[in-house]
Amino acid sequence: MLLNSWEAAYFDFDDEKLLDIAREAADLGVELFVLDDGWFGNRDSDSAGLGDWTVNQEKIRTGIQELSREIHRMGMQFGIWVEPEMVSEDSELYRKHPDWCLREPGRPPVRGRYQLVLDLSRRDVCEYLIGAMNGLLKTARIEYVKWDMNRSLAEAWSALLGAKRQGEVLHRYVLGLYYVMDQVILKNPEILFCGCSGGGGRYDPAMLYYQPQIWCSDNTDAVNRLKIQYGTSFAYPLSSLEAHVSVCPNHITGRSVPLKTRGIVAMDGVFGYELDPRKLSPEEKEECRRQIQFYKKYSKVILDGDYYRLANPYENPHFTAWQQVSRDQKKALVSIVATDREGNGPQRFVKLKGLREDACYRIEGQKGRFSGKLLMSAGIPVPCGLGEYEGIQLGLRMV
Repeated sequence: MLLNSWEAAYFDFDDEKLLDIAREAADLGVELFVLDDGWFGNRDSDSAGLGDWTVNQEKIRTGIQELSREIHRMGMQFGIWVEPEMVSEDSELYRKHPDWCLREPGRPPVRGRYQLVLDLSRRDVCEYLIGAMNGLLKTARIEYVKWDMNRSLAEAWSALLGAKRQGEVLHRYVLGLYYVMDQVILKNPEILFCGCSGGGGRYDPAMLYYQPQIWCSDNTDAVNRLKIQYGTSFAYPLSSLEAHVSVCPNHITGRSVPLKTRGIVAMDGVFGYELDPRKLSPEEKEECRRQIQFYKKYSKVILDGDYYRLANPYENPHFTAWQQVSRDQKKALVSIVATDREGNGPQRFVKLKGLREDACYRIEGQKGRFSGKLLMSAGIPVPCGLGEYEGIQLGLRMV
């Protein structure tokens, strides 16, 4: 379970603030603290610094190595954010090598998030990134890297190739990227690399070869995530899908969703947090502790079990439901989130899947035993008292 610093601090932090956030996270039971964007170069906003992979001494005064040591002393692992393929025009790298980015000569560059794309079809660019990334990973004890790419490829024009060969650039770029990852990711097998591209833009099997987890979307709104994660699950296992609990009102949509529901939705994958735990109330902190313990209890079922979609959020306006079942069918976890409630609506049921028909199951916290056949043919009732955006989780165990 990780806590990522992005929505907790954005670019506004120093090492003292980070350590305060980390202490609160450790107290909740968080196991991995991830330092997101803003720790390097002159990176005080998203318009500068990319390409200069040296620590910003005004923010991290003690250095990455000492920050990592402090995080480990708290009993957590340490992770860090990078975006190797990009460059800011306001950076030392761009000032030294303006020809290292993809851009069509004689025209203003096309920017995305105020940044340009480095030309990975060039071996000199690749070697620079390999040296910079491996150098960073040697400076401190780092167990996790979030590898981001926050814009699309455009202006696929390389300064090294003639006009008639520019059609090769995109293919050469991908080969260059794989070469960099071969020399960085595969050379550091003890580090877990998480892929990210404006969220889930790099969700493809080739990237999962290098990055077995993907940050599914920058949209952390729990209600939006019901559809995002539903769709993602058709192609990719939950063990590859990173999902976080963020603050409310949500920073993107402005929607408010109960903390319990945010936790339920984030448990539909690799669970974590994207908030400042210092700002949580005592009751909210206790809820986070409960979520972490609950996820630990069911993580093997969630990540290794069989996955069943019980209610389609694109078709069912009333609720979304899903289920994970252990391979031996002895344990199951059912999650239900109410979306659009109606006054005096009918009693609705969710029919479970993947259980043994001839076995009996007990629902944790409830009396009675139910056959697998009954649970799959008649189902379980969706509680009528479940308010809009409220959710429940039911653990089942064979008896």
